[in-house]
Amino acid sequence: MASLKDLRNRIRSVRSTQKITSAMKMVAASRLRRAQEQAEAARPYAQRMERVLASLAQRMAALPGAPPLLGGTGRDDTHLLVVATSDRGLAGGFNASILREARRRIRELDNAGKTVKVLTIGRKGRDSLRRDYARLIHDSLTEIGRRRLSFEEARDISVRILTLFEAGGFDVCTIIYNRFQSAMTQIVTAQQLIPFAPPSAPPGGAGEAASTGLAGAIYEFEPSEEEILAELLPNNLAVQIFTALLENAASEQGARMTAMDNATRNAGDMIDRLTMNYNRTRQAVITKELIEIISGAEAL
Repeated sequence: MASLKDLRNRIRSVRSTQKITSAMKMVAASRLRRAQEQAEAARPYAQRMERVLASLAQRMAALPGAPPLLGGTGRDDTHLLVVATSDRGLAGGFNASILREARRRIRELDNAGKTVKVLTIGRKGRDSLRRDYARLIHDSLTEIGRRRLSFEEARDISVRILTLFEAGGFDVCTIIYNRFQSAMTQIVTAQQLIPFAPPSAPPGGAGEAASTGLAGAIYEFEPSEEEILAELLPNNLAVQIFTALLENAASEQGARMTAMDNATRNAGDMIDRLTMNYNRTRQAVITKELIEIISGAEAL
């Protein structure tokens, strides 16, 4: 049985931990609000750019002069996986879910005889994948958005990817991240960046598209479609990476807030159990001392 001193030390230690987790929960909640606003504000722009490119892609994809970012290299041999995780832990299953999907895709591509390269964003992804797939890691980036995520950081990442693509380093690029749905729910998403994959049809189908004026529209482009695509496709790559990183940042803070809330509650439950055990032990010690005093008095 633990002594009273040991129990007091454990209660004091758990209370200190509870204060830390409670403070981290409040900080995560504050950051979540800003990150969620950024992610929600970026969605309409990214979705509209995808629609414009999808309209152009329908007309240009089948042509022999289609840009490589749209039509691809004609091969499917080498895949680049961009695995976006966080630099810090204590975020519940946020990083684990992304890394689980990344490992699944690596195994799937490896079994299919494909060559896989990995670009990690975040220290947790780098450290975890390095243990099993160090030979596949092409590059690693950390401290992205440490203070505040900016579009310039996403553009720098897109330039790295484009440079590798133009050098023939890969045929298909996919980014794996968590899409924010709520503080309790983050959806693991794998989005193909290169070649450009048109967005899926909206839930409302053709009726919804018609109501927004997108179905059956005929556009005249100035300058030519080729010049527009040459400008838009690299920009779209940066926009999609920026949107994914914003979604990831909001998901990280939501997962951390939920994890710290659970940790704070568990610490409270543990303090209650330790306090009850402490009181029982103290009562037993006092009873034992009283018995010894009474026995000694009777012996006299």
